[in-house]
Formats: sequence, structure tokens, C-alpha cells
Amino acid sequence: MLVVPDSGRLSFALITLADADLLYQVDQDEEVMRYINGGKRSTMQTIVAVMLPRLALYHSPAAGFGIWQIRRLDDQAYLGWVLIRPMGFNTETPSLDTLEIGWRLQRPYWGQGYASEAALAIARAVLADKPQIHYLSAIAMPDNAGSIGVMKKLGMQFIKNFLHRDALGDVDAVLYRVHRSALPQLSC
Repeated sequence: MLVVPDSGRLSFALITLADADLLYQVDQDEEVMRYINGGKRSTMQTIVAVMLPRLALYHSPAAGFGIWQIRRLDDQAYLGWVLIRPMGFNTETPSLDTLEIGWRLQRPYWGQGYASEAALAIARAVLADKPQIHYLSAIAMPDNAGSIGVMKKLGMQFIKNFLHRDALGDVDAVLYRVHRSALPQLSC
């Protein structure tokens, strides 16, 4: 199983299919969900019937693919999570050289650099033994300035606007990407 070393302020553990409560907890704030589904809280039924089966499609502890919980080192507070998976994991032609990364943090932890610190630490650990993976990509709604800010902190560059088609719903989105060699150093 891949282990992500602690960063300056955070520790990480891969969420399992038994951790529905951690996913549910983050999704109970309309502002957190604003750029996910228009601000609707997830029900536990949705977590169990939709989110966990999707997670099972790409969950690989050996590869480090899945959803990583983020905890603050000083008090073990659960801040949220970072997902990492093959880009297009749910299509007939998933990418062999690009990983998708995403994050969702509880609102009290926004704006403190936790998302970029966690995403960078997890990305570096997952990419360490995968030379065949050249790119790290992220998707967001065009007006999600917070997530786009995290993408830029990760060194990602704008690639395109597009209609993101997904079983959870189609949305207008932006795609950002960075070559593994251009990821910034972990500074925390």
C-alpha cells in the first residue's frame, strides 16, 4: 500500500469503502457543494449508492489511487479530502499518462493553504514510482475561483473550457494541467 508522508501541517490516509461518514461530513455544507451540484447537500443514501461505487472503480491502495483524507497534525482535525485517479477513469479510454486530482475541504479550513499543501504532497507521493504518468490534471467550474487558485498554486496551466460529461451530471468546466516536472516543491 502506498503511504503519503506527512507534510508540514498535515497527515493523510486513504479512505476506504467503510468511510462513508467522512465523505458525508464534508458534503453537508451548501457552500462546499456550490460548485459540485449547485449547493445541494449529499444524503447518506447518495454517498452509499453513488459515491462509494464510483470510488470502487478506481480505488487502488497499491497505486495510491482513491480519496485521501486530510488531517491536521497538531489536533487531528479532519479537514476534507483529495482524490487522485486516472483521468477519464470511467470512460472506455482512460488516460495512461495523466492523473486527475481534486479536493473538497470543509469550509472552516478554506483559504489557509491546506488544499494545495495536501494536493501537492499526495501528487508527489503517487507520482514518485510512476514514470509513465506525465501529467496531473484538474477540472473545475469556470467560476470556482478557489479551486482554480489551488490549481495555479500547483503550477497548473489553463488548457481549455469544455462540457464535462459525467454520470453525475454534465457541467461547463475548465481543465488545467501541469507536467510532473513543473510541480512546485513542497514548501510547508
